[in-house]
Amino acid sequence: MASFSRAALAFALAAVGAAAAAGPAVAQGGGAASPRPATVRPAIVRPDAEESLQWAAAVVSVDPLRRQGLTAKLFGTAGGDPAMNGLYTQLAFFKSVEDGWRVFRLGDFLSYRILAEAPGRLTLEVRESVLDEATGGIGARTRRLLVSWKGGSGREPPSSVTVAAAR
Repeated sequence: MASFSRAALAFALAAVGAAAAAGPAVAQGGGAASPRPATVRPAIVRPDAEESLQWAAAVVSVDPLRRQGLTAKLFGTAGGDPAMNGLYTQLAFFKSVEDGWRVFRLGDFLSYRILAEAPGRLTLEVRESVLDEATGGIGARTRRLLVSWKGGSGREPPSSVTVAAAR
């Protein structure tokens, strides 16, 4: 019985292969034949020559903030000394198409994680490099930060942000 199943499978595959190679038209649902789709050639993409996009390549994480009543995000860019932190962490609020984003740099960390978000407030857990002055060795620590702000009038982004150690 197993040899019959293999033979039936081989016959079915051969029939499908023959139908695929059969010609320039394929019958659909018993109706008239329609032409096969043209072969799509791969697109060749060249590097973007616009210098103003270089900063965008440094973005390594983006976290949309959904409880702020206006478009806001927390994001990190690679930069700085890779031996000591190197994730520049920013909080950004969208102003308008004409004005773009209002961006606040919160710090230079190894990583961040959003623990809580409420209107006008974020609690972050950050990991950061620390230098032991006595030995010259580099270690790491984890701490929590409370980031808060008061919005301007209407949907206007805040003009300042406060960053404090959280308990």
